[in-house]
Amino acid sequence: MPSSTTVCRVLFSVIMCGVTTAVASVASSTADYVSGDARRDLIRRAQVWSPTVIPTVDIRIGPQDGRGFQPEETVSCTYVRRAQSGNSPKFHCRLDDASVVKVKYGPDNAEVYAEVMATRLLWALGFAADAQYPVTVVCNGCTADPWMRPETRKGAGNFYPAMIERPFVGAVIETREDSGWSWPELDLVDEEEGGAPIAHRDALKLLAVLMQHSDNKPEQQRIVCLDGKRTDCASPVLYLHDVGLTFGEANRFNRRSIGGVNLQKWSAAGIWKDRERCIGNLKKSATGTLTNPRISEAGRAFLASLLVQLTDQQLRDLFDVGRVVLREPNTSIDDWVQTFKRKRDDIVNHRCRS
Repeated sequence: MPSSTTVCRVLFSVIMCGVTTAVASVASSTADYVSGDARRDLIRRAQVWSPTVIPTVDIRIGPQDGRGFQPEETVSCTYVRRAQSGNSPKFHCRLDDASVVKVKYGPDNAEVYAEVMATRLLWALGFAADAQYPVTVVCNGCTADPWMRPETRKGAGNFYPAMIERPFVGAVIETREDSGWSWPELDLVDEEEGGAPIAHRDALKLLAVLMQHSDNKPEQQRIVCLDGKRTDCASPVLYLHDVGLTFGEANRFNRRSIGGVNLQKWSAAGIWKDRERCIGNLKKSATGTLTNPRISEAGRAFLASLLVQLTDQQLRDLFDVGRVVLREPNTSIDDWVQTFKRKRDDIVNHRCRS
């Protein structure tokens, strides 16, 4: 009889490889509330990473599990009026298969670019993430700006650039709406109880530093159960749900012009705040729970071992599919790739004291 840890790792690997059919029938993206004690137990046993064959991952195409779209594909849908949260333009839309998806849109919306890149990077390296697809959306019933004018109208609205979100497959576990998990709670994960080792957890923290994940409040992270159970969950996973303010510089007020796809700011934000003590450089935001994390040598070495497997073509694809030149016309994909490589080198070539 396999252990709960083995079940978790197998299921996580299945989903991360994009083959979700085996678990789709028992999985759900609908949140359910559990007690605080049950939540803490799940965190103690949670995973954050599962192996992928990194050099073979197609970062440009992204996860293709039957729910995906091709880059720049034109997708038609019907407007679904729902209350929206957050500060970035978005709406919900029903596809021909009857599924309802979240659409983020607008040339000035940093999340349309950043979230595609951040989720593709997480996914390629083996960390759980939602699937984000850069597309053009034709929305029947939408106004020209559903964020500001959410009423339904006749006709169709065209949205470019836009991004469709497909949530990570699993049962969302919460104690209340958008409770998520805070970054200090990663320290509650217990390897002896089947949870992720410190190497995986610190690698995730350091990856957040590399991406400059500014708005890292608890509701941006989620606890999910891969086997679809909200009680007696054998396979809990902690993952980053909203990574729309990345590839800029983390800042106190989560200003999108600074924190979301800003090459000058991202380039200037070094990896290490204190190289001797291996403290990562991530400024505190007013809402955030991860600030200048201390990184173990195990975590640094583990992330380095993943990053060096990314090919030059994959890096080009990452920034191409993220449409960085549309966001910042005065930059080039080569500029972004070289900045990424420099940051990667600062992780790979450094050493942390044990």
